[in-house]
Amino acid sequence: MHCPFCQNSDTKVIDTRISDDGYSIRRRRECPVCSKRFTTVETTMLLVKKRSGSAEPFNRDKVISGVRKACQGRPIKEDDLKSLGQQVEEDLRSRGMAEIKSDEVGRAILGPLRDLDEVAYLRFASVYQNFNGLDDFEHAISELRNGEMHFDL
Repeated sequence: MHCPFCQNSDTKVIDTRISDDGYSIRRRRECPVCSKRFTTVETTMLLVKKRSGSAEPFNRDKVISGVRKACQGRPIKEDDLKSLGQQVEEDLRSRGMAEIKSDEVGRAILGPLRDLDEVAYLRFASVYQNFNGLDDFEHAISELRNGEMHFDL
């Protein structure tokens, strides 16, 4: 790490703390040349591999936005959506992979969304599982009633 004041390439870590969200590390550093102190924040990056083959950083807000559409008109609070987004991100990061397929993100959403609201779950699943007709809805409803969970995307 270069000192932002004198550009010295060698700095000393004085203090290290994990952030509240658990996904970043805050380090307090000191430069041995100019004796100035500064803070760095280190984070891990989770990439989502799209169907097109491109990759982009995971964005919790994008998950919340997609789920919000499925929840339109339902009695769901914004805090519940934020909690779901955090739960999905924690699930994906706990897998220990640097890159995850977009289909896996969709699957990770289905479980918590089912627990939050069954109607929103059916709406979301109908889009991401490409329901073709009433038979697909009937099958999904039957699984809900029987407590089954099949997330084939």
